[in-house]
Amino acid sequence: MFGIYLKRELGRRKKAALVIALGLALGIALVITVNSVSAGMTQAQDKVLKSLYGLGTDMTVTKARSAPTSGSSGRPNFQFDANSNDSDDTQSSDRVMTQGGQALASSVVTKVSQQSGVASAVGALTLNVTKVDGSFTQGKAQSSGGNTGNSGQGGPGGGSGGTSTAAPQVQGGGANFDVNSYSVAGVDVTDQTLGPLAGSKITTGKTFTTAQTDAKVAVVSKAYAKENSLKVGGSLKISGTKYTIIGIATPDSSESTTDVYLPLKQAQTLADAKNQVTTIYVKASDSKQIDSVKAAIQKNISGTTVTTSADLAETVSGSLSTASNLATSVGKWLSIAVLVAAFLVAALLTSSAVSRRVREFGTLKALGWPSRRVTRQVVGESMVNGLLGGALGIGLGLAAAYAVTMISPKLTAQLGNMGGGGGAGGPGGGGGPGQQATQNTMEIALSAPVSMTTIALAVGLAVTGGLIAGAMGGWRASRMRPADALRSVS
Repeated sequence: MFGIYLKRELGRRKKAALVIALGLALGIALVITVNSVSAGMTQAQDKVLKSLYGLGTDMTVTKARSAPTSGSSGRPNFQFDANSNDSDDTQSSDRVMTQGGQALASSVVTKVSQQSGVASAVGALTLNVTKVDGSFTQGKAQSSGGNTGNSGQGGPGGGSGGTSTAAPQVQGGGANFDVNSYSVAGVDVTDQTLGPLAGSKITTGKTFTTAQTDAKVAVVSKAYAKENSLKVGGSLKISGTKYTIIGIATPDSSESTTDVYLPLKQAQTLADAKNQVTTIYVKASDSKQIDSVKAAIQKNISGTTVTTSADLAETVSGSLSTASNLATSVGKWLSIAVLVAAFLVAALLTSSAVSRRVREFGTLKALGWPSRRVTRQVVGESMVNGLLGGALGIGLGLAAAYAVTMISPKLTAQLGNMGGGGGAGGPGGGGGPGQQATQNTMEIALSAPVSMTTIALAVGLAVTGGLIAGAMGGWRASRMRPADALRSVS
């Protein structure tokens, strides 16, 4: 009897049922859209953070920044003396420096790995190599080339990405030279699951083997190889040492700002930084323990700065950050407001519809229907309307999410300085105290994935909307008396 009556009443009031369902559908569709876009924002931010940290890294440990000493500029200085007997003198020089001049003893890696909650830890050494090629005529030139914190595509053979060009000071002659800089990351070849190379895949050639701890071999990034016409099997000279290129690395998620990867010992030799690292990459045994692991490292190992992905996320700015804030704040409250309005409208429309059925419900009560049976009938009708609204809302929400994914709007992520403490590794690995991040901007394509959790939430909202509308209509119907039916007869 319940099903037959329900079907008949819904068939008679199709227009009213559709209006109620559409109201709920719009609210549910907005919730799905906001949730899917927020999930896309989270994925985009994860891509940025993975490109900074490397795959599987939960935090990085760097040396706490110390105050600069008096008279120290932190810039590499070059001096060239042109031969006064020669009409032209061409010279070339490389200056290798640890990034930011901050380094930790390699023994700290072992101390970090021994902390409670740490699954693994590896050290890496990030260097900035400044190459100067100069041509001089009858005089002396002196250059002070800035140490760029952000690497680029410059390097041997020139380049433009992170190129830093210093204006020479010339005495008694002419000078014409270029100052180019690029980044080098020293990799612990015995464990490449963490560290600079973890966020990239080898697309040409091969990666380091565990036996190449001190071999003169190199892996270069795809962008750097293209810029400088480097190929597997070729060679690269840094500060007079020739390295054989064994592989080309392509970042998994974004453009890498690490140009050249070397075995850790070779990088330490280049920088005269024996048994030193600039960044320690840490993987926690449980993602829920990241905060406690950070606290333990800071407490037990003095002179270090620990940076987690949550800390780093706070430095991400640009349109990605703006859109993410809008989605999580404005979008959330807008969804709540629309849902409340949809539920309220559905409840009022249901109550109004019940009021127009005074004769019907009054007659049913006169025939012996108890109030709970009338209420159940109204709630049943509202539940069907709610489920219909849920189905329409899911369809509209999926369509909106699909449209966002197909359009794939481009968002930019600017990675800011960690200020006061030291930053995490730069994209593709490596890092020092806030050096690279200030100049690194990434472009991320936004998608809007819809999870089963979001679908389940939509169904729950549809049921909730139906119950609220049914409760309002049922309460109104339960207050009717058989006399109300007689009074409604004209």
